[in-house]
Amino acid sequence: MDTAALIVVIGVAFFFTYTNGFHDSANAIATSVSTRALTPRAALAMAAVMNLAGAFLGSGVAHTVSSGIIETPTGSQGMAILFAALVGAITWNLVTWYFGLPSSSSHALFGGLVGAALAGGTAVIWSGVVDKIIIPMVVSPVVGLVGGFLVMLGILWIFRRANPHRAKRNFRVAQTASAAAMALAHGLQDAQKTMGIVVMALTISGHQTTGDIPIWVKVSCATMLSLGTYAGGWRIMRTLGRKIIELDPPQGFASEATASTVMYITSFVYAAPISTTHVITSAIMGVGATKRIRAVRWGVAKNIVLGWFITMPAAALVAAAMYGVVDLLFL
Repeated sequence: MDTAALIVVIGVAFFFTYTNGFHDSANAIATSVSTRALTPRAALAMAAVMNLAGAFLGSGVAHTVSSGIIETPTGSQGMAILFAALVGAITWNLVTWYFGLPSSSSHALFGGLVGAALAGGTAVIWSGVVDKIIIPMVVSPVVGLVGGFLVMLGILWIFRRANPHRAKRNFRVAQTASAAAMALAHGLQDAQKTMGIVVMALTISGHQTTGDIPIWVKVSCATMLSLGTYAGGWRIMRTLGRKIIELDPPQGFASEATASTVMYITSFVYAAPISTTHVITSAIMGVGATKRIRAVRWGVAKNIVLGWFITMPAAALVAAAMYGVVDLLFL
């Protein structure tokens, strides 16, 4: 029973990673596709490869997820909590993907963990939730917004005497690099989150006693994220690439450069699992605001931000309900 439960939980974790990939592929490539710096398929292929590479760059975020959000549960109850948490996160990913809303797969997972843990009577490490999730959730979009605004102002000043057509052509080339950096950062952040869940499952089942991440876990999570990325999330891509603001190549470069820098700093310096969706969306808003405030479609932006705030509670409620079903039928 324990082995069967472990296999089911790991399988569902891999499926979550796949949904994370196609849900968040827009984060890495929407701007470069909308500015025609890259064709959609070329952008997706590049993003898939860089996601795969990024998954091997660190492990700090994985350790935060596996040991810093909830106390590690035990036995069949622990497996039920992980299963319910993943179902809650997957459900929210699919709902928001259907409506083209760029919500956070990361916060859906965290909300699922907290909701399932509370339903299952497992302690939530609230200090970790506040320090590693809530505070970065609030701060990182602000940094992305301000950073995008300032980077774009700098670009406008530096290239104020440049030929506009030549500058745009050069920035299309530069966007290839900035989109690759964004995809690498996405792999660094999001693949590790599932790695943390799988490590927790291995610990609960007794197959592992340390927090080390086995190489097969890294390869599997990275591969599933890459496959999901290559599948593409076209609905969300349209929202990010065109509905918030019509981007040109310099704006696309500025937003990607800003967002990827924020993600590298939070990954390597703070080991904080932030949302790539929040950061790139806010950076796009900041970049767009340099043109004129009304250039940003703030009605669309408002709906996106509202989605951010309800992601964790919504995923938590679904996860808690799923834990109740599992508890009733199997425990």
